[in-house]
Amino acid sequence: MAAKIPLPDRAGVAPSYLWLQKGHWNTLLEFLRERFPDVPAQIWQRRLDAGEVVDDHGNPYTCSSVYRWGGRIFYYRELEAETTIPFAELILFQDEHLLVVDKPHFLPVTPSGRFLQQTLLARLKNQTGLSDLSPVHRLDRETAGVMLFSINTTTRGTYQSLFQQRAVHKQYEALAPDLSSYESPFIYRSKMVEGTPFFRMQEIVGTANSETRIELLQQIDACTSRYRLEPLTGRKHQLRVHMAALGIPILNDDFYPQALPCKADDFSRPLQLLARSIAFTDPITGQERCFSSQRQLML
Repeated sequence: MAAKIPLPDRAGVAPSYLWLQKGHWNTLLEFLRERFPDVPAQIWQRRLDAGEVVDDHGNPYTCSSVYRWGGRIFYYRELEAETTIPFAELILFQDEHLLVVDKPHFLPVTPSGRFLQQTLLARLKNQTGLSDLSPVHRLDRETAGVMLFSINTTTRGTYQSLFQQRAVHKQYEALAPDLSSYESPFIYRSKMVEGTPFFRMQEIVGTANSETRIELLQQIDACTSRYRLEPLTGRKHQLRVHMAALGIPILNDDFYPQALPCKADDFSRPLQLLARSIAFTDPITGQERCFSSQRQLML
């Protein structure tokens, strides 16, 4: 059983933690100032004075606490300003085990980087009061559509294993340029590895480890078509990489085929990729489950 986190959620966000490594620091404050040079020392002093930095057992540290390596500290991250994501999530289904949500574009699933409260997990915790809520699978911040969350910690692993065993049927929709060189539907395979910059994936020569079924649904106009994409494997950015490799990158993709310069989100240009549906046999009830997004991709 996982150890109990010694600090409660704050506005739907769980505390961060950090392992204390071997080093030359005399006090914890010295370590924190060196470990986080971008965080002003007075902020750490305020957190320590307020008892908001604690050990595994919830015992608070102070500004004069001696540094002892080997354990963990827990603390709350803070942001000076956080971009508001002006789109709402929609709860599609809830029982004692699962919460199924229709996620909007641009909204991160979990807190990281420049997002804390403006994340799907924090919003759902605040909305439902379910403190044990946890995502069962991944969905890119840029992608909209259906996501599963676990409510019950005792059955969480059972649902997570469905994805590990590829027992979940996922369908996506995408808008992209027309492709006439393949007969629809077809299977695209490649070997994918981590690329450069760190947030991108790339294809290399070798035995394929990624596989996507691609089907043309509709030719919208001379330049754009609607596709059904079915990932048969679950590599990071798999659909985006495969479509770009075919010469038909998904509309408004800022990562593929080339990473565009980092800039503020343009909420008028969402990535035209939607997790349309998820289907599986419920391992607890034996029921056939199928959940579909109510969103539409629009030019």
